Amino acid sequence: MDNFAPGTGSKTRGMTSTARVLIIAGSDSGGGAGIQADIKTVTMLGGHAMTAVTAITAQNTVRVSAVHPVPTEMILAQIEAVIGDLGVDAVKIGMIGGAFAAEQVAARLQRLKAEQPGIPIVFDPVMIATSGSALADEPTIAAFGRLMDVATIATPNLPELKRLTSEEDPVAAALHLVGAHGCAVLIKGGHDEGDALADALIEEDNMTSWQGQRIDTTSTHGTGCTLASAIAFFLADGSSLADAVARAREFVRVALWDAPGLGQGAGPLGQGSVRLDVGTGPRLNQVTVTGTNYERSVDFYQRIGLTQIVDSPDTGYARFETAGGVTLSVQIDPEEKIIATTAIYLECDDLDERVEQLARSGVAFEHGPRNQPWMWREARLRDPDGNIIFFYRAGEHRRVPPWRMEK
Repeated sequence: MDNFAPGTGSKTRGMTSTARVLIIAGSDSGGGAGIQADIKTVTMLGGHAMTAVTAITAQNTVRVSAVHPVPTEMILAQIEAVIGDLGVDAVKIGMIGGAFAAEQVAARLQRLKAEQPGIPIVFDPVMIATSGSALADEPTIAAFGRLMDVATIATPNLPELKRLTSEEDPVAAALHLVGAHGCAVLIKGGHDEGDALADALIEEDNMTSWQGQRIDTTSTHGTGCTLASAIAFFLADGSSLADAVARAREFVRVALWDAPGLGQGAGPLGQGSVRLDVGTGPRLNQVTVTGTNYERSVDFYQRIGLTQIVDSPDTGYARFETAGGVTLSVQIDPEEKIIATTAIYLECDDLDERVEQLARSGVAFEHGPRNQPWMWREARLRDPDGNIIFFYRAGEHRRVPPWRMEK
């Protein structure tokens, strides 16, 4: 088995550098929480999500109408299948189908910890769905202690934290769990009242806190699952515990902003839209060009299909968003003499049709779509100040050309 110590930044994973996250949780038929949210989160962050399904639920954004626990032997068989072949760099535990299942999963993970000292285990003690439906009975909740005994961190919300300890004060409750089980505890403030939010990571010898503003949305189904899975991914990738929590919080906040607004109740998050906002390395997310006339530049970039998200004519600044999530901005300086030395490339799958449509609308191209020796197809134009822009299509050849260097 691989050995991995979270926080060291090192990975010993044989031939792959992809973080492998085993998710032990229930299925959400509505796709908002459970393993569906977990898979989306780990995938968008660049990891490989594997699952041991503990329960099948019939639910949507309004209610949970049925729950069918998976037999414990089948849960364990899924875990064994994953560990025996693909390997595991971190484990995330969510909904558990029953007390016996919780105890048996805890025992198997205890053996995994002996085989892989330091493997991160994130436990999200799911008790109640966002819709208010119960997802764990009293014996199951009583068995959660076994899972916290093997966990690196537990991530209860405020009602769950109170239920686990009977303590009214969240910090006292978290310290109670830390002392009793040895795992860190993340106090999540999402269920608190008011617009200000505070989360706190309680460890045996340290406390780290974060403050933020509540995002005004009803699309909150799966926030806990998403947060816990993101923490597991970042721990698997080598982040310290505090850094993993901080980056996971950012992922959740962006997913809340980008929620698609589905359903009649608490809708799902927009994990699929968190493309380049959170990750594990440098990301090219922003390009700024200089212009000399605000209205003219804004009109041009809107016409070629970019969505304006910042409009500040007084400061001469406009920012636009592309379909992939990358932003481009224009900074106006009427006195600047612009010399185009760098080209902006905007990739579009419908290259020929888009260029024809733009040309008919009056956008001037220096040349239309052409096949290039580097296996791209390109059309060239300039913005009103002479900055060079290419519309292009490369497909797999952008990142995987035949002459790509070996990793």
